Amino acid sequence: MSPRVFLITGASSGFGHYYAQEVLARGDYVVATARDAASVAATRFDGANHTNHLAVRLDVTERASTEAAFEAALARFGRVDVVVNNAGYGLAGCFEEYTDAQMRQQMDINFFGLLDVTRTALNVMRDRQRPCGGLIQQVTSIGGQRGVPLFSVYCASKWAVEGFTESLSHELKPEWGIRLTLLEPGGFRTDWAGRSMVFADRHPAYDHLDSRERMSKRHMNQAGDPVKAVRAMYELAVMEDPPLRVVIGTDAYAAIMNKVDQYELNYKRFESLSNSTDVDGYVAPQ
Repeated sequence: MSPRVFLITGASSGFGHYYAQEVLARGDYVVATARDAASVAATRFDGANHTNHLAVRLDVTERASTEAAFEAALARFGRVDVVVNNAGYGLAGCFEEYTDAQMRQQMDINFFGLLDVTRTALNVMRDRQRPCGGLIQQVTSIGGQRGVPLFSVYCASKWAVEGFTESLSHELKPEWGIRLTLLEPGGFRTDWAGRSMVFADRHPAYDHLDSRERMSKRHMNQAGDPVKAVRAMYELAVMEDPPLRVVIGTDAYAAIMNKVDQYELNYKRFESLSNSTDVDGYVAPQ
């Protein structure tokens, strides 16, 4: 089988960097992208050469740079088999501590930027390569399935990706051969909770919650090993029939199972009320 071509956003650090390294170690090709051209050009990967590696600037908030990155990938490798929407960051703080600019930037990068990459990937995978097809992996978070304090807008951005991707999965024709997978990591020892995180200024009403203090205690004390995480992500990428969504990490697994239990208890509790609103005599279509 020919090597697969992976295009990874946010590849200069964190999951993106580890994932690009894993792709090369498995004998596949990688288009490593990042917002800053200098940082992606300076990033070194073991075993990388002109044949299997391409470094390209891609700022997800600039549609032109997204399209240019895919054009560069096609020019070098002729196709893109796996797109990993990994670029993003965490905005920490209480909701009333966020500025409008901070909230909009969080959504622009984590959600709207991902939409642009996904749109371009669909066009390339369906119309510009033969055979058509490919996989788009959306790196969300367990915070895309459950709300947590100090990350309301971050969680909102990830929930948005979850809903968008699930809806999109029902729109694609099977003959296009394009699959979607939501990757939902828990806590891992990357820079996400360190230098990559943006902290809002404190609000006096929220003296009971300190995002900097909490995250400094959590940083590099998480359960997850990012190298093992990207191995799991790669395994999902090469599956013949990858799932729509999967959690990554023991904490994420425990959290999602707890959320499933809570959902069942809550909806069953109000079952009669929920089912009391039909028009008299209504019969559901078969």
